[in-house]
Amino acid sequence: MAPMPVSYRDIAADLRQQISHGRYVPGDKLPMLTELQTQYGAGYQTVRSAIALLEQEGLVIAVRRRGTIVRERPEKRRITRSRQVFRDEIGYYFDPTAQSWAALETPTLRWGIVPVDLAALMGLATGAEVFIRDRVMGDPETRKPKQLATSYLPAELARGTLLAEADTGPGGIYDRLEEMGHRPLRWSESVSARMPSPEEAEALNLPADVGVPLLRVVRVTTSPTGEVVELNDTRMSAEEFEIGYSIRRHASARLSDADEDGDEEDH
Repeated sequence: MAPMPVSYRDIAADLRQQISHGRYVPGDKLPMLTELQTQYGAGYQTVRSAIALLEQEGLVIAVRRRGTIVRERPEKRRITRSRQVFRDEIGYYFDPTAQSWAALETPTLRWGIVPVDLAALMGLATGAEVFIRDRVMGDPETRKPKQLATSYLPAELARGTLLAEADTGPGGIYDRLEEMGHRPLRWSESVSARMPSPEEAEALNLPADVGVPLLRVVRVTTSPTGEVVELNDTRMSAEEFEIGYSIRRHASARLSDADEDGDEEDH
């Protein structure tokens, strides 16, 4: 019986495994397409499609006059979400890793329409007007962008207030919101991922020739009555950052008295 023809996915899977196992390391050149054709007994278009798939995954990159190279990938930095809000002399912040980051450009302020995927989270109807504050955040010394942060505020709340000004004053929008009677503010957040728009990729200096997804943290700010007074949509490179958090024992997972052996339980 003749062997089953190999597919481009089979070839990509084999090369992916070799990269994962260190057979090919960052900077290494993969075999030429003609060599891969011979190695896998496949046609030119099949091996080309396999390489294209690995390019889309960000594992390899085509370098002119060099061939297909295993791509260097940055070491990930962990952002620890401790489910706490902090405060320094500037105001509230949520991530100690990003405490020293600052706006690298003048924030963009505009009135616009709430994004469809965020309307329900804000308790707004599709097409509702919001005030939008866009910032590119990063290391003020290297000037390298690290994250995009966009705040959406209900139009009726922001109009005619400091919330809609370029300079919102000491403590920023959260202090202004609490001064407006919404204290103490409360926060909840969710983490997801998606592919960047061309504008987002350019703003974060993401490679244009490979698919690097965004890590997305959406934080909802509410007043004690449950009214959503702001939504913050933060995006960063999922290749450069990861979200970390500690895990604590629930009451259902408590050790028995014999197993605890006098150790104090983590609450």
